[in-house]
Amino acid sequence: MLDSFCSGLRATLMIGLLLAIAACAKPKVPVAMPPPEVPVVTLAGKDTPLEFELVAQLRGFEDVEIRARVEGYLKSIDYQEGSTVQKGAFLFSIDDRQNRAAVAQAEASLANVEAQYQKADLDVKRFTPLAAERAVSQAELDNALSARKSGAAQVNAAKANLDVARLNLSYTGLYSPITGLAGRAEHKVGDLVGKGEPTLLTTVSSIDPIRVSVAIPEADYLRFAKAIAPDPAGPAPTPPTLILSDGTRHPHPGKVIFIDRAVDPKTGTLRIDLAFPNPEKTLRPGLYGKVKALSDVVRKALLVPQRAVLELQGTYTVVVVGEGDKVQTRKVKPGEKVGSQWIIEEGLKDGDRVVVEGSQRLRDGMVVVPKPVGAPAAGAAQTGAPPTGAPTAGAPTAAPTAPATPAAAPSSPAPAGGR
Repeated sequence: MLDSFCSGLRATLMIGLLLAIAACAKPKVPVAMPPPEVPVVTLAGKDTPLEFELVAQLRGFEDVEIRARVEGYLKSIDYQEGSTVQKGAFLFSIDDRQNRAAVAQAEASLANVEAQYQKADLDVKRFTPLAAERAVSQAELDNALSARKSGAAQVNAAKANLDVARLNLSYTGLYSPITGLAGRAEHKVGDLVGKGEPTLLTTVSSIDPIRVSVAIPEADYLRFAKAIAPDPAGPAPTPPTLILSDGTRHPHPGKVIFIDRAVDPKTGTLRIDLAFPNPEKTLRPGLYGKVKALSDVVRKALLVPQRAVLELQGTYTVVVVGEGDKVQTRKVKPGEKVGSQWIIEEGLKDGDRVVVEGSQRLRDGMVVVPKPVGAPAAGAAQTGAPPTGAPTAGAPTAAPTAPATPAAAPSSPAPAGGR
């Protein structure tokens, strides 16, 4: 009985002690969360040029193919491959023995028909007075006249054959028709060339200036044509620029030198050729790049970063910070893209503050702390404030709350000791 009584007494005292501690403990007050900081941009309309980029292929301003027009074995290569050659420079020679023989044969044929013509001419001169005196028949005179006419025709034909033979002989030596960069030789010495069809031996390209070809869609061409059209009352059109494959910009602006006659019905594009100065000779035919050209200028355009625009099933929205720093969602109509920004045609106005990042976690009516993009972060400002005794600068708010729990612990047994 005594043990049972003692056990009940201890249980009663423990319950009383716990009730006393619970009565003395201070209730915890929930801490209100501060409004979140959001990065914003303030819109201001400004004139924005619109540019378009088109894939471009570089070509020689003049690309001349050097071909063997007569059959023969390649005898010599008389230029340095990849070097600049002058107009009239000797490039190749083809074995000309067969062609020289053809010239000699044509000369002999010409001499033969000339002799026949001279005989026919003498016959005519001799028979004419004799026919008048009826010493020879008129038929003999007519035959002499016919033979002279035939001989004259044969002489002309033999002269033409001789000209062709001499022309073919001249084709055994190949010269550069322009000043430019000569490519590699497609055939080596000893190769049979010109058999059946003209054989390509090399290509000579003039590369200063260099030709740049683009295929422009018809819609862009209409804007491009307006942009390059000279305006007597306005400034000169902005010349196109060339962006190379490594991302660098060619230092010299270009100009349009050719616009094709018609749009290609298969691709819906129009070919345009531009000329770019190339005094350093760094640009070569066959390279690829991009041509940037001004197509239009949007007056008082409102530019918003693309990451600030949300798209859902064809509907575009942005989050705007309004009066009282409360956020609201607005539908917008985006236009052209300019770099990493979007031109907003409808839904915004000058002075609107648009949330750049984190708009997915915001709800209409929520109060926020707008922070202009580019301003120092709040954490950085607190780091530079006077020390608060927190050991870690990266967590200024968590450091003071850490000792709050142990500070309350010694205060709770004090009433118990008093009791």
